[in-house]
Amino acid sequence: MRGLVRAWLAASTLSGVPSTVHALVTGGDALAATRAAGALLGRPSVPRGVAAHVGVSAFWTVVLAGVDARRPLGVTGGAVAGLAIAALDPGVVRVPAVRALPAVPQWLDHVAFGALVGWSPGVSRRRGSTVDRGRQP
Repeated sequence: MRGLVRAWLAASTLSGVPSTVHALVTGGDALAATRAAGALLGRPSVPRGVAAHVGVSAFWTVVLAGVDARRPLGVTGGAVAGLAIAALDPGVVRVPAVRALPAVPQWLDHVAFGALVGWSPGVSRRRGSTVDRGRQP
């Protein structure tokens, strides 16, 4: 469980680097994506955005860990899973503040998230644990 929490913390913390760098390079608002995520919880704001991001990231970390338990993701598989999440999220999320964000940096954030979860020792190196002893590593 600690490994899963570490994977979630790393991925949820570092996955926003692409959109943050994009905002800083283009002179945009580095907190725009965080504020927009707050709209998922009622209205755009940084505190609500952080809360929404924490919850959504925890959900997707658990989903990817479940996939990884069946078929190891690794960095590449995690990145592909991040692309799938990026494709799914706009279809599910009909929040104008989120949809108004620049698309490419948001897609890169999702790819980074998936790659980080797939790379994380808390997820991908669980093989050999008591749960997986019957499987070949």
